[in-house]
Amino acid sequence: MSPKRVDHAARREEILAAAVRVFARKGFAATRIEDVAAEAGVGKGSVYLSFDSRDALLDAALAALSATSRDVLGRARSGGGPPLERLAELVRGVLAAATADPDLARVLLDLWSLGRRGDARVPLDMAALYAEYREAIGVLLAEASARGEVRADVSPAHAAVVVGAIEGCLLQWVVDPGLPIAGMDAAVVAVCLDGLAARS
Repeated sequence: MSPKRVDHAARREEILAAAVRVFARKGFAATRIEDVAAEAGVGKGSVYLSFDSRDALLDAALAALSATSRDVLGRARSGGGPPLERLAELVRGVLAAATADPDLARVLLDLWSLGRRGDARVPLDMAALYAEYREAIGVLLAEASARGEVRADVSPAHAAVVVGAIEGCLLQWVVDPGLPIAGMDAAVVAVCLDGLAARS
């Protein structure tokens, strides 16, 4: 009888999904490899065969989200169509990516909290992430301004307001999962983008 074959890619994904659940439930700082192994229903050694540390688990969990974020920003920067339409698509893309996995959204909130406390082990630079979003939104607003599509007083500060509206909705949803986040993108677009539009 031949030994049972293990699909290492599938096992890795199972362990990663288990890690995200535990990080969301216990917090990254309080999670041990043993907790992830128990959640995945495997031995601790099996976790280490796929990931060499807790940080590696977190890095892998954030990698897909980072790729999605880069894709959303890339489409906003270089996609076709008017700048305000691309900005609306950016809002929709960010909210869709963040709400696709509620546990991962909770992990991001936990990392934000750790970063605010100055924990040097946090592998995600939230300030840099926010700066990247503000820059992309600022460029789109500048393009819209050059086309006369936004109010004359629109400035880079408005980019921070748009990011704040997106993040504020996400924060409320993470702490109150009963908040109907579906369709919230339309509300953010209506309040922020329509509010910035030039009056005819």
